[in-house]
Amino acid sequence: MRVLLGAGEQRWDGWIPTGREDLDLLDPAAWAAWFGERRADALLCEHVWEHLSEEEGRAAARLCFGYLKPGGFLRVAVPDANFPNPEYQRMVQVGGPGPADHPAADHKVVYDFRRLSAVFRDTGFRVRLLEYCDDSGRFHAQEWELATGPVYRSQRLDHRNRGGRLEFVSLILDAVRPLPAP
Repeated sequence: MRVLLGAGEQRWDGWIPTGREDLDLLDPAAWAAWFGERRADALLCEHVWEHLSEEEGRAAARLCFGYLKPGGFLRVAVPDANFPNPEYQRMVQVGGPGPADHPAADHKVVYDFRRLSAVFRDTGFRVRLLEYCDDSGRFHAQEWELATGPVYRSQRLDHRNRGGRLEFVSLILDAVRPLPAP
């Protein structure tokens, strides 16, 4: 079972799209009711975590950990605090760039790779960075399979990243629930 969290209008083949009304990242009772005894093989959450405070993000990470099978993973994408584009940073800033109906108006945190990784490591996940900018703003990308969890706002899929130019990137990581020790 592969579940897309905070899907909005996004749909990917093989993924069950859910919204806040189905699986609120902060509501354990909703998760218990939705999953029952089932556990997910994979969870995918694109540009949602920045709408949670860091403490809420940690609580959401704990919920996800509990509803993943051992060896399963949660792929998370958020705006990258280290992407060296002033207009991008203005658009993704905490509180957004303008009116209350702007998608970033309720951004509560803009993560860099260390801060986001810590949210998941502290919960018990193993973290693998897939795409991110380092402290110098240099972009890094590891090989990852789109079939295992496509992220539209990524180097490969986002229409704004054409012709070798990066106009919109995400900090993308896999948080893997470890297998039990033998």
